[in-house]
Amino acid sequence: MDKEELGTSEQKKGYSRREMLKMTALAGGGIALGASGLGTALELLGKDHSRDAEKQSMVPFFGNHQAGITTTHQSYGYLAAFDIDPSIHDVAKIMALFISWTRLAATLTQGKREANSSNKELPPIDTNEARDLGAANLTITFGLGHSFFIKNGTDRFGIAAKIPKQLTPMPRIAHETLDPGISNGDLCVQVCADVQQVAFHALRNLIKEALGTANIRWMESGFLNAAKGKTPRNLFGFKDGTANVTDPEEQKKVIWTANNEPAWMRGGTYLGYRKIKMMIETWDRDAYSDQEHVFGRKKDSGAAFGRTHEHEPVMLSKQPANSHVGLAHRTGQKIYRRAYSYTNGIQPSTGNLDAGLLFISYQNKPQESFIPMLRVLGKSDALNEYTDHVATGLFAIPSGIKKNEYFAQHLFE
Repeated sequence: MDKEELGTSEQKKGYSRREMLKMTALAGGGIALGASGLGTALELLGKDHSRDAEKQSMVPFFGNHQAGITTTHQSYGYLAAFDIDPSIHDVAKIMALFISWTRLAATLTQGKREANSSNKELPPIDTNEARDLGAANLTITFGLGHSFFIKNGTDRFGIAAKIPKQLTPMPRIAHETLDPGISNGDLCVQVCADVQQVAFHALRNLIKEALGTANIRWMESGFLNAAKGKTPRNLFGFKDGTANVTDPEEQKKVIWTANNEPAWMRGGTYLGYRKIKMMIETWDRDAYSDQEHVFGRKKDSGAAFGRTHEHEPVMLSKQPANSHVGLAHRTGQKIYRRAYSYTNGIQPSTGNLDAGLLFISYQNKPQESFIPMLRVLGKSDALNEYTDHVATGLFAIPSGIKKNEYFAQHLFE
């Protein structure tokens, strides 16, 4: 039966193709939504913990934009990528996963748990390690990689025509030694919270929910702390995120996508990722003044060379040759940084610390900002002597999820 015949058949039954896809997805995922939609299903999940305002710090999950982007930077973060199982060819099964992920994320970000079965002979639905810890400002942010749409030149799920305009495979950048096993992926999930156990619990349960449809490809965990009102510092001791735009109107220009993108992507953004290994021992032996010249900022205050205060504009005439700040600002492009530091013990081959930066940035035009900036820095950045880029990724982050909707719903309609 061709598409025209299928459409005619569906119309005779009174169903549109969109309705058929939705019903198939719901049936395949074992999820029943009533007339009021996803909201009804969410209301049935779990029981409220204490509503004491001092114990319950929550970031709204539903909204015009996904949470976890311009949200106040939490202390702990996980970034993970998934690949759709090779056995999955039916878009309805992917829709079912996105529905169940949305249901779970909306529940967990309220500090709730999914209700377990009354049958004690069955495995628990919720893993329980975050019980009584509240929401801890938990955010869960979902994204899609280029390989979700096109893999080995093939339109995997019949939606390649809706691929975001700026979503491409990441190009090669100078001075990188990438590990493909911890780069890219079909899907990405960023999970952040002020309590690490809350963040891990959320990611663990998302992984469990995806079993059979999407397999975990890689997972990274990080931390970044700052005193109230202060910019956090990376493991080189310098402030990280000083140049971020905070004005909502400016954020529209830098972060959020507009009408030049497919309708389902408008109001979304792009997540750019780099895992940057830091040569801690080499850095720690370098002179204080040399470290400042590498960055182009004062280490204590965060002020750019020639300035007194952290947030004063950069004076390019005062920047040392090939300084990190100078090169980035000469590109004329802006990105919104949301990085985390990481430590993974000791490197067995050298005995040195395995530590660095999980660089995460958000921008609405990565082909004009994030990637050109990487090219310039990869070629000439003075920091290259002390760092190695070992993983990469670019993901489309769809617009915010509205109540009674699910993640990326409009992509499938």
